[in-house]
Amino acid sequence: MKTIDELLAEGVEGKRVFVRADLNVPLADGTITDDGRIRAVLPTVTKLAEAGAKVIVASHLGRPKGAPDPQFSLLPAAERLGELLGKPVAFAQDTVGPAAHDAVDGLESGQVAVIENLRFNAGETSKDDTERGEFADKLAALADVYVGDGFGAVHRKHASVFDLPARLPHYAGYLIATEVGVLKKLTDDVKRPYVVALGGAKVSDKLDVIDQLLGKADRLLIGGGMAYTFLKARGHEVGISLLQEDQVPVVKKYMKRAEESGVELVLPVDVLVSTEFPDLKTKAPANPTTVAADAIPADQEGLDIGPETRKLYASKLADAGTVFWNGPMGVFEHPDYAEGTKAIARALLDSPAFTVVGGGDSAAAVRTLGFDENAFGHISTGGGASLEYLEGKTLPGLAALEN
Repeated sequence: MKTIDELLAEGVEGKRVFVRADLNVPLADGTITDDGRIRAVLPTVTKLAEAGAKVIVASHLGRPKGAPDPQFSLLPAAERLGELLGKPVAFAQDTVGPAAHDAVDGLESGQVAVIENLRFNAGETSKDDTERGEFADKLAALADVYVGDGFGAVHRKHASVFDLPARLPHYAGYLIATEVGVLKKLTDDVKRPYVVALGGAKVSDKLDVIDQLLGKADRLLIGGGMAYTFLKARGHEVGISLLQEDQVPVVKKYMKRAEESGVELVLPVDVLVSTEFPDLKTKAPANPTTVAADAIPADQEGLDIGPETRKLYASKLADAGTVFWNGPMGVFEHPDYAEGTKAIARALLDSPAFTVVGGGDSAAAVRTLGFDENAFGHISTGGGASLEYLEGKTLPGLAALEN
């Protein structure tokens, strides 16, 4: 794929450059709680503006149902982008309508505009090629050049990700180029031992990547809500813990495959449990108890890995050459259940390995829990995209840039 450096070498002075970013940031009462994805696109936007481009930044946010919804407006993200750039950023209150055209027409060389949430138009996410294409045509009318830099969306066959690049000269921004380079290190050029730590709520979300990793990784460390399906598959009772009963037979097959292929699959040996889920808003003390992973009481729910598991997982990461971590080890949003996730983060910081934090909740946890994100080898901006890449799937947004 062509890169932004090639575009800059060709010259962008006065050109309208459409940057498909990922500004899908978490909001609480209209306030951004984690601006990592906005900061991730800064190098691309800054370079284009400095070179004299008229920069049009576009993104989705949340899951509006194809129509304007104030709670999903990109205005807070646009304002934060302006703060980080240190200069005003124009904001259009529609995607391809009069406001968008007025904002773009009003740009001078080196200026930046953000258009409203792309998913406010049903054509963005439509499964109908014609409807999606018609929206892409309208987006293309705003610009002369396309730069793809929203890695968190490249696994979606959406108009601004897949169809729009076919309508304009297209290039990969710095973020996408970096993300792809890092993921190739996890697939083509792996320094061993290769250790993967997987957490998060649902094991079904991770089955495809586990399927691929069983032939590539040396160790798999399992935590988070998905661990209880593995513990159930091993024959343990899990109380009222998060459990996908229908996935137990599949997990049993994967556990057998791991044993047969020499992949060390490591499960929690102890967990923190409680009779009720913690209050994440007030952060009221939860007072959990620690039990062995094979002794979870019938009326209790596992909510984090325990202290012995933290030590065990740290030891399994200590000699790694490469580490990929995707998914928290527990309900890290509550201080009583954050220690498991903290332990993985600390182990990665202590490890000499090339470490990749696979986006999503893992990246949010690193920042929320106060770790220096620059101390990790790489923090991905796309949890779902990075997983699908490792699964060996073709990502529509990358395919469009390579065409």
